[in-house]
Order: sequence, then structure tokens, then C-alpha cells
Amino acid sequence: MSIINGLEWTFDTVASVYEKMRPGYVAELYQRIFDYVPISASSRAVEIGIGGGQATLPILQTGCAVTAVEYGEHFSQRCREKFKDFQNFSVITGKFEDVDFAPSTYDLIFSATAFHWVPEEIGYPKVFSMLKSGGAFAQFANHPYSDKGNPPLAKEINRLYAAHFYKFYNRPEETFVEYSEEDARRRAMRSEQYGFMDSCYALYHRTRTFSAKEYVALMGTYSDHIAMEEGIRTEFFSKVEEAIRNHGGTITIYDTIDLQLARKP
Repeated sequence: MSIINGLEWTFDTVASVYEKMRPGYVAELYQRIFDYVPISASSRAVEIGIGGGQATLPILQTGCAVTAVEYGEHFSQRCREKFKDFQNFSVITGKFEDVDFAPSTYDLIFSATAFHWVPEEIGYPKVFSMLKSGGAFAQFANHPYSDKGNPPLAKEINRLYAAHFYKFYNRPEETFVEYSEEDARRRAMRSEQYGFMDSCYALYHRTRTFSAKEYVALMGTYSDHIAMEEGIRTEFFSKVEEAIRNHGGTITIYDTIDLQLARKP
């Protein structure tokens, strides 16, 4: 689903549910990062958009110092508590593009399902400036896709989106396609427009199965769903929950996780 600019604030209103329902990332992804750039207790890293901290622990466990930048105050506080045992961890509350960082200071800058909120023409040059020579930028994201194993349920949910979500936003219906290797390649190559080198990417796949209530809770963490008028959102979510119950009681989501890596010369 396309991003609606200006809705970054919405995530912080559901911080506890977001932390519970949004998935983490696979171990193979972190190994690929560590193979690309050695990280140790002497390293310094910045995470852009920590959210509920779904991506942070494997980086902290290397012993490196991690400074997170997070727009939401609730998320910031939750992550300070969550990672309080790591003395080299800190959170700055604010937008990445508004926070000042020293140039040529960091070994790794990473962002998990968050960098798309930063204007490209600001984000890439700023990351480039912050990194040491040889330092790496790792951006990764989860791209969920509808239940391919239950076409009648997928069709019914699409109908409900048309009747409620797209009607509310007065937008034409979108045709969704599964995130592809070509999508990942294009995103990886984008960094080279800003001076990065050694760009590469990787894809990882998994499935997640939810009960009707769990899936509706997950929907409640999406920015453009949170921003819907409450009565319309409540009816929409109720009908989606009913549809899942009427089509077997569970829904399976097919995730594609993409990782892009790039290096500062």
C-alpha cells in the first residue's frame, strides 16, 4: 500500500500494539550485514526510526554503541526501557532530518521499515556524510502480501478495502503485486546516485499466520488505517474480522524482507 506523507505521527499513538504485532527480522539478514561490515565493541552505529525496537537487539549484541533516532516520544521511552541494560544505547527523540550528527563518525547506519519516511534527497546525503570511509548503510523492510493460499478470503478483503478504505480516502483501488527482486535491485542502486559504492541486496521470505483478532490488531498499526475516521475504521475492521472468521478463522501473510547495503568510499 502506498505511503501517505505526513502520517509519521500515527505510529506513536499505538506504540504498545505496534511493538507486539510488527515482526522482527530474520537472523540471516543480520549475518549478511556483519559479513559486509565488521561490527564490534569499538564500532558506532545509528538506527533511523527505531519504532518498537524490532531490529535493534542483534546490533546491540555485537557490543557496539547504538544511537537511535525516533520521532515518537512513546516509542523512544519504550526503547529506553527495553534496552536499559545496554550502556552503549541511547535514543534521540526527533526526526532524523532535523537532528545534527558529526560527519565521518559512524561505522554503520541502519534503518528497518523506516527510511521511506525520510525525503530521499535529504536522507542519502546525510547518511553519506555521517559514515566513516568504508562505513556501511543498511536499509531493510518487510513487505507483506495477502493470503495466496485462500483466494476467496483475499477477494473478500479486497472488496472491503474498496468499500471502506479507498472510499474514505477517495482514492482509486490499487492492484497489489508481491514485492520482487527487481524492486529490491532498483532500491539498492538508488544509493549510488548519492556517492555510495558496492551496492548489493538480498531477499528473505517467511509466512505469518494470524487469528481474526490478531490480524485486525495488526491492521491497527498501519499509519493510513490509524488516520481513518474512527467510526469508519471500526466498521471496516469489524467486517474484516468477520470475513476471516467466515473463511477458516485464520489468515496467512506472505512476507518478503529486502536488505540493501551500500558503502561509503
